[in-house]
Amino acid sequence: MDDLYVPPGPGVPGGLRIPASELLEQFSRASGPGGQSVNTADSRVQLSLDLGSTTALSDVQRERALDRLSERISGTVLTISASEHRSQRLNRTAARQRLVAVLRDALAPTIVRRPSRPTRGSQRRRLAGKRLRSETKRNRRRPEPE
Repeated sequence: MDDLYVPPGPGVPGGLRIPASELLEQFSRASGPGGQSVNTADSRVQLSLDLGSTTALSDVQRERALDRLSERISGTVLTISASEHRSQRLNRTAARQRLVAVLRDALAPTIVRRPSRPTRGSQRRRLAGKRLRSETKRNRRRPEPE
């Protein structure tokens, strides 16, 4: 098994290389498609990474990942399962791609929303629309007796 490479992106400016020795792969029988040989091949893959002890993450990245993935991890171990393919090789690839995607999402910094104010033109258009709607409804009323 090769090292896992996370390409550069938000929160990971230089990319990440997770050593193969820190990844744990387990294989088991998968339910689902497969026909007659469905119960004979260990095609399901569980890929695990201990976020608490990995050397690939800095302290800031580790804290961010543990905080964001708290619902998905058991202790500090993140486990990804893949069983959608019939072959073990394709499931290994799918699990590795999914782990990369989860780590990229978890390590990206949160985007702070800065509230903006509506422009004068948009305020004028909104109020003009309200006046027009009010006029339309006023014209639908029964005429007042004089």
